[in-house]
Amino acid sequence: MMRMTETVKQLLIINIIFYVGSQFVASAYPLLSMFYPESNNFRFWQPITHMFMHAPMPNLMHIVFNMFALVSFGSALEHFWGAKKFIFFYISCGLGAALLYTGVNYLQIHFLLDEVASLNLSSTQIHTLLNADYSALFGSDKQMVEGPIKTMLENARCTQEQFNTIQQAASISQGTVVGASGAVYGLLTAFAFMFPNAELALMFIPVPVKAKYFVPVIIGIDLFLGIKGNSLFGSGGTGIAHFAHVGGALTGFIMMWYWKKNQFNKNRWN
Repeated sequence: MMRMTETVKQLLIINIIFYVGSQFVASAYPLLSMFYPESNNFRFWQPITHMFMHAPMPNLMHIVFNMFALVSFGSALEHFWGAKKFIFFYISCGLGAALLYTGVNYLQIHFLLDEVASLNLSSTQIHTLLNADYSALFGSDKQMVEGPIKTMLENARCTQEQFNTIQQAASISQGTVVGASGAVYGLLTAFAFMFPNAELALMFIPVPVKAKYFVPVIIGIDLFLGIKGNSLFGSGGTGIAHFAHVGGALTGFIMMWYWKKNQFNKNRWN
C-alpha cells in the first residue's frame, strides 16, 4: 500500500478535528453544514466547510469510508500530481458537488412551488414558508396554532394538498449536506482516469474489478439508489444528497478530460 502523502495526511487530520470538535460544540453543525442558499441558516463559507463535516455519532461509517477512500486514492494522486495540484482538484470537486446538489434542490423546490402558484404568494411569503418551523405550527390537538403563517395561508385559501406541497418544498430547503463524499468521488474518477487497469474491490464484490469499470458502476449504483431514496455509502434517504456525489464525480471527470486533452495531467504543481 502506498505511503500516505503529506497533503492527504493534513486533510485527514482536519477532517478528524472537525468531526471530534463538532460532537462537543452544539453550534458546529448549524454553522458549518451546507444549507440551501435561500435558507436563513445559509452562510457563505458553508460550500467549503461542509466537506470537512460528517454525520454525527453514532454514525461512524460516513467519515470512516470517506477517510479510507481519501487515503487510498488521494495518496496515489498526490504522489503523481504534487500537493498544489492535488488540493486544487480536491477542493474543486467538493465545490462541484455542492453546486450540483444545490442545483437539484433548486429545481425540486421550484417545481413544487409551481404547483401552488395559484395561491399568488409573494416572494417574501414564500421565503417565510420555506424557513418556517413546521413542528411548531401545530398544537397538541393537531390543529394549526394561531399566528401569521396560519393567517397567510387562510387568506390565500390554501388547501391541505397545497399545504403538503409547501411543507415538502420547505423540507428540501431546510435540509443540509455534510461530508467529503463529493470530493472523494472526484478522486475515484481521477484514479480511474490515471490507472484504468488497476484492480479494485469492496467487501460485497468478491472479485477485483478494473478501475475503468469499477468506478462508473459505483457512481451509477449510487445515483440509482439516490433517486430511489436509499444510500450505498454514507447517510441518505431523500435521494437528493447523492447528487453531491455525482457532482463531485462529474467535476472530476470534466477536469481530468480537460487536463488530458491539454496534456496538463503530465505536469506537477509543487
